[in-house]
Amino acid sequence: MPDYVVTLESAWVIKDVKSLDDAVGIAISEAGKRLNPSAKYVEIGAGMLECPFCEGELNSALIVANTALVGLLLEMKVFRADSQDHAAKIAKSVVGKALRDVPLLVKEVCEL
Repeated sequence: MPDYVVTLESAWVIKDVKSLDDAVGIAISEAGKRLNPSAKYVEIGAGMLECPFCEGELNSALIVANTALVGLLLEMKVFRADSQDHAAKIAKSVVGKALRDVPLLVKEVCEL
């Protein structure tokens, strides 16, 4: 049974924020607090989007009316899963229990 690295994308809403850097920092901090201690092995990072014009990378955070929507990437190792789909379901279950009411999308599943 192989091991996998599953990357999940989540959307995080932050209210009363002034800058993108603050929004990203707060989102990562809040996600870390909710994942600790039940899923403290999940790595959290800021998501990046590809610019449709220049193909460069853009920060996946947006602020409108002092409310931010921040895209986060959550990476988790899943050991001894039956398949890529099984690894994705395990990761979504573990992360979803800690981050209730936060939308999750499987971005990538790679075999170790």
